[in-house]
This record gives sequence, C-alpha cells and structure tokens, in this order.
Amino acid sequence: MAIIFGLVNGVLRPVIKFVGCAFYLLTLGLVALVVNGLLFLLVSWIASQLDLPFHVDKFWPTAVLGAIIVGLVSWIMNAVLPDQWK
Repeated sequence: MAIIFGLVNGVLRPVIKFVGCAFYLLTLGLVALVVNGLLFLLVSWIASQLDLPFHVDKFWPTAVLGAIIVGLVSWIMNAVLPDQWK
C-alpha cells in the first residue's frame, strides 16, 4: 500500500498542485485536505482492483481524516529527521 500511495502522490500530486495552484493560494492550503482525501479514495480504488486489504468507505470523514493523519505524521517526520534524510 505504501508503494501505491507513494506512486500516486509522486505522480498526481505535482500535477494537481500545478493545475490548482490558484485554489491553494485562495484557500491558504486548505484545499490540500480535499486533494489528499481524493488521493486516498483513488488509492483505495487501486487497492480494490489489486485485491489488497485497504478500503476507504467515503470521502467525509474517512478520507479527510486519513489525509489529516498522514499530513501530521509527515510534518512530524520532517521536523524530527535531520536534513541528510530529507
């Protein structure tokens, strides 16, 4: 699942940020929660196609809550890890 999530984030996220940069600026980055939630739903769909045990039931609150948790863990890891690992 981590590989699928990493690939989806690595490929689609920069494209979405580039296309929707005005929305990121307009909402002060809060649209990132929506984008991450939608990416969670996409990963859930891909996992179901590959018969992997990962499922997100619905967008609100499941996917958005998952996006918040991943964002917090990412923020903590970026704060804790030294620069050589970034």
